Amino acid sequence: MQTKFTKKQLEDHEVRNSEKILRKCVHCGFCNATCPTYQVLGDELDGPRGRIYLIKDMLENSKPANEKIVKHIDRCLSCYACMTTCPSGVNYMHIIDHARNHIERTYTRPWFDKTLRNILSFVLPSTKLFRLMAIMVKITKPFSFMMPSKIKNMIALMPSSFPKSTLKTKNIYKPKNKVIARVILLTGCVQKVIAPQINDSTINILNRHGVEVYVAKEAGCCGSLNHHLGKEDLAKQSFIRNINAWYDICQKKPIDAILVNTSGCGTTLKDYGFIFENHPDKELSKRAKFISELSKDITEYLGKNIKLNFTGNEKGHKIAYHSACSMQHGQKVHQQPLSLLKQSGNQILEIPDGHLCCGSAGTYNLLQGEMAKELLKRKVENINKTSPDFIAAGNVGCITQISTGTIIPIVHTIELLDWFTGGNKPREIK
Repeated sequence: MQTKFTKKQLEDHEVRNSEKILRKCVHCGFCNATCPTYQVLGDELDGPRGRIYLIKDMLENSKPANEKIVKHIDRCLSCYACMTTCPSGVNYMHIIDHARNHIERTYTRPWFDKTLRNILSFVLPSTKLFRLMAIMVKITKPFSFMMPSKIKNMIALMPSSFPKSTLKTKNIYKPKNKVIARVILLTGCVQKVIAPQINDSTINILNRHGVEVYVAKEAGCCGSLNHHLGKEDLAKQSFIRNINAWYDICQKKPIDAILVNTSGCGTTLKDYGFIFENHPDKELSKRAKFISELSKDITEYLGKNIKLNFTGNEKGHKIAYHSACSMQHGQKVHQQPLSLLKQSGNQILEIPDGHLCCGSAGTYNLLQGEMAKELLKRKVENINKTSPDFIAAGNVGCITQISTGTIIPIVHTIELLDWFTGGNKPREIK
């Protein structure tokens, strides 16, 4: 694609990077074939190619975002299926992030929309505020029929109860036997509240196989949520806090990996190095690159580094594997979890059209409820075709979203792997 950025514009690192991405695009349209929103709406501007044209025009002409651009960019799930199918290697992830930052800087959203996004930005990364919000939602739920559709949708998605972790809060979880490796675990924000059993299973299976697990109390939300809302300053505060907390641990002990069991977070952690690549603080750039290179999905790490001891007591189940977009497209991690699950001796089923998003996508199902529900409907129809006993997924957002559309139990992949190697049976399956 031909571009017409000025020398002055190209002095900006973000613009310079987007210009390189735009030049790779050859207008082929293969991306539209795997774009969920294009599949539903059939509008060129709701596919990656159309959005790229909108972004190019906005950036090249230094134009503030308008209502039309915002509508089509907001509809993007950031599922990155387009990146998997693009023959030219267009890094859509980075250009859509740039577009969202530009929108946040130049566009004044309607009051209700702006307030809603600010509340999500403020509440979701904080476990304390999220719990408080849950109490408020429980009180107001009987009156939700009187509320705007977006608020009703958010209330419907809020869990009615929160399970408790079975593990004591520690900075270090030590295995009973010999330590063969040491890792850091990102325990997350929302996941830690609504599904603490995922972290419990992760720590249990690692400890059982001789891996010492470190949890940095200074680390918190990975920053993905604000990053995808275009709130770059808030996102970078989270990025820097985590980078420094984990880097400090790595200076004291040899750490083999930083593990993530929420694939949306993992995609962002692996991008820390790029985000701070040209930061004026060179030490921060070095640390960010170091952290990105250490970051791995839990199944990615187990598949390559640990020989799991499957007990062989749980076989004969039909398990449908939902490959989260942020994992299969964002991180290119797809075969690893499938391979691990197959080693358990159970029948692992891949879902038809598994490359298409379930509609969760961070805060997408909260802000774009109608599209999210349509994508959920299609996902559940495809899951039903496999007639599974239960569903496995590697992202808590997908688990929450899919569970609202089916009675088939859905659990995190690591919960199943923990169970199949001697851990407790997941409560959703019980």
